[in-house]
Amino acid sequence: MKALVTGSAGHLGEALVRTLTDLKQEVVGLDILESPFTTHLGSITDRSFVKRCMRGVQAVFHTATLHKPHVVTHSQQDFIDTNITGTLTLLEEAAAAGVESFVYTSTTSVFGDALVPPAGAPAAWVTETVTPVPKNIYGVTKAAAEDLCQLSHRNQGLACLVLRTSRFFPEEDDNKAVREAYPDANIKANEYLFRRVDIEDVVSAHLLAAEHAPAIGFRTYVISATTPFLPDDLPDLRSDAPLAVRRRVPDYEVEYERRGWTMFPSIDRVYVNERARTDLGWRPRYDFNDILARLRTGNDIGSPLARTIGSKGYHAEAFADGPYPVESSRSFTNSSR
Repeated sequence: MKALVTGSAGHLGEALVRTLTDLKQEVVGLDILESPFTTHLGSITDRSFVKRCMRGVQAVFHTATLHKPHVVTHSQQDFIDTNITGTLTLLEEAAAAGVESFVYTSTTSVFGDALVPPAGAPAAWVTETVTPVPKNIYGVTKAAAEDLCQLSHRNQGLACLVLRTSRFFPEEDDNKAVREAYPDANIKANEYLFRRVDIEDVVSAHLLAAEHAPAIGFRTYVISATTPFLPDDLPDLRSDAPLAVRRRVPDYEVEYERRGWTMFPSIDRVYVNERARTDLGWRPRYDFNDILARLRTGNDIGSPLARTIGSKGYHAEAFADGPYPVESSRSFTNSSR
C-alpha cells in the first residue's frame, strides 16, 4: 500500500509514518515543516502540490490541522484556509486520483457545548449520535471538514471515515487551576476513564479505518480509551466521581494513595468508543485498568510509541502562563500571529 500522511511532522503524523514504515508500506509524508518524517514539503492548500503527492496513493491519512492551542495565535481565516480549504483540496484530489480510503482525523472538540450538561444534570454519555455544538473556530472548522468528507463520499464515491479522537497530547493541561491542583501524570491517568487515548491506539484505529473504509463508505467514530463506566453511573459521576470509580475499579485507591494522587471530584462527560470497536474491530490496549497495572510495576503510563515521539508543543515560542495561550473573552479576528 502507498499511503499519504498529512501533518507528518506532528504527533499523530509522525506516529503514522513510523508505524507504516515499520509495516514496509510506501509513505508520502506531507507537511509545511521539515522533519525526518516529511518527504514532501508544502501546503495542503496548494492544489498542484497535493495533486503531485497523490499520484499512486491508495490510502490518505489526513492529520494536518490547526489545533485548539492555535485559536489565540492564528486568525479565523487561517483556520478556514487550513482546516476547511485544505481538507477540501485533499478530498477532491483523492477522489480524482482514485484513492481507495480517506481517513480524516477529527476531534471530540467538535461536540463543544454539547459536552457540558446543565447544573445538576448527570454526566453526558457521548456517542456519535450526539449533535455537535462547536464553541470556537477550531470546532467549527473541524465539523465543517467532517461534512465535506460526507459530501465527497456521497457525490464522488470516496470512501471516507472520520475519527473523532479524544486527548492524546503529552503536553500539560491548558487549565491553570487543574495544573495547580494535580500532578500532570495524575491528570492524565484520571482522563483515561473518560476522555483520553494513547497515541498507539489512535494509530491502530487509523489503520483499521483505512482497511474498512471501502466497505463502510462514510461514518464517524469516537476514538477514546474504553471506559469502565455504564450509563447508570452518569448521575454519580457528576456529583461524586470517586464513588463511581470505586464501583467500577475498586482497587484504584490503593495505588492512588501510594502516590498521593486524587480522583477528580466530578466528571462531566464520558466518551464512548463502542461503534469503533464493533465496526472496525478496534481493540485499544491502554485504558484505566491498564494504566493502574503499569503504575503498580513502576512503568510509564504512556505506550512505547508515545514515549518515542515525546512532546512537540504547538508553538515555536514559549508562554509565561501555561503550555499555550487560551482563548480570552475578546474575539481574535485579525491576522497577526
